[in-house]
Amino acid sequence: MRFRKRVFEIIESAKESDRISNIYDIFMMITIVVSIVPLAFKEELPAFVIIDKIAVVIFIIDYLLRELTADYKLSKGGLSFVLYPITPMALIDLLCILPSLSIISGSFRLLKVFRLFRTFRVFRIFKAVRYSKSIHLIKNVFKNSKKPLITVGFLAIAYVMISALVIFNAEPDTFNTFFDAIYWATVSLTTMGYGDIYPVTTIGRIVTMVSSVFGIAIIALPSGIITAGLMEEINKRNTLQPTEKD
Repeated sequence: MRFRKRVFEIIESAKESDRISNIYDIFMMITIVVSIVPLAFKEELPAFVIIDKIAVVIFIIDYLLRELTADYKLSKGGLSFVLYPITPMALIDLLCILPSLSIISGSFRLLKVFRLFRTFRVFRIFKAVRYSKSIHLIKNVFKNSKKPLITVGFLAIAYVMISALVIFNAEPDTFNTFFDAIYWATVSLTTMGYGDIYPVTTIGRIVTMVSSVFGIAIIALPSGIITAGLMEEINKRNTLQPTEKD
């Protein structure tokens, strides 16, 4: 029991005083970054194959250790070992491992979707959530600011739908489908303006100007919420840090 508990303490997010756990976190972060490097190249070089094999072995060991200590993570006794594989992070771990297994890769190649399945390796980036203190900080900010961010999200969706409906009826010749109007409204919300679809009539341009002004205001809202939450979380950690050292 003590051994399993110690393993759990090591593989979980490290405390400042736990040197071994800190080393494990750094090692896993390096493994994740190195395993993603081959995705930046179209060629499947022999060195990349070796890197991927080593990385997937490490990920499998990490997954098995987390499964073996699931009762400490979920605190639900024996049921924890059944529930852990369907938790979000465990599913991400599986998506990081499966594309590299030769048997599955071979079968998916026969189905001509191997390239798509291979891109699932990108999910390895999300494994870094466990090992980076900075990511934990950002995660806490989103968790604490969940309600206002959800409100802004609904506001943004309402903006997109209303703008799309208005422009779709104002310029039916320019926007062939309602999806084109939604695409235009989303691009206008982010103020990116790709220029591939745009209104050409006076009414359409007036709608664009009005929606762009509102779009800037909506985009600014989550930025302010996240910034305020980040500063609050940093101040909280700075206040607690001396106590933890004592």
